[in-house]
Amino acid sequence: EESYSTEEQRQGTRMIVLGFSNPVTWVRTRVLAFLVWAYFDREFSITEFSKAAKQAFAYVSKLLSQCKFDLLEELVAKEVLPVLKEKVTSLPDNHRSALAADMDEIVYTSTGDISIYYDEKGRKFVNILMCFWYLTSADIPSEAVRGASVFQVKLGDQNVETKQLLSASYEFQREFTQGVKPDWTIARIEHSQILE
Repeated sequence: EESYSTEEQRQGTRMIVLGFSNPVTWVRTRVLAFLVWAYFDREFSITEFSKAAKQAFAYVSKLLSQCKFDLLEELVAKEVLPVLKEKVTSLPDNHRSALAADMDEIVYTSTGDISIYYDEKGRKFVNILMCFWYLTSADIPSEAVRGASVFQVKLGDQNVETKQLLSASYEFQREFTQGVKPDWTIARIEHSQILE
């Protein structure tokens, strides 16, 4: 028996993304997340952190695409901001608009790495590298962005829209030294072949 989808069924079609991470990396990040919880912050949860990181990524990437660097001062590490400003302002408009990731267009998020370290002054730090894959309608030649995938998306009666799947990596850092403000800041930002 053959089955055909109706127009209504096709309109409700959603993309399903299956992400498989390296099992060694997955176990390593879970062990390190447990150590962060056990030794630094009893309220830390990698699941909750990932949700918050996704929101931060959407917000920061939008501000970057709009060149609103003054609004990034409390969110991005002080030494990273001037470098970002120089790189982003030199991008063509279409590349700059491709930096913005809408929450609904983020299709996959994963924890790339977690590191715990002490500096020479005895300060304690935790860095968490988050990787994001998102769709963008920005008009970028596919050959200009290595590793990007192009999709044709048709929603209902609308015209076919071409979207590209891009990736970005944001490294979040927090100092866990006694008496330091407990805030996560973004210590590194990379957008696949657009902003590195």
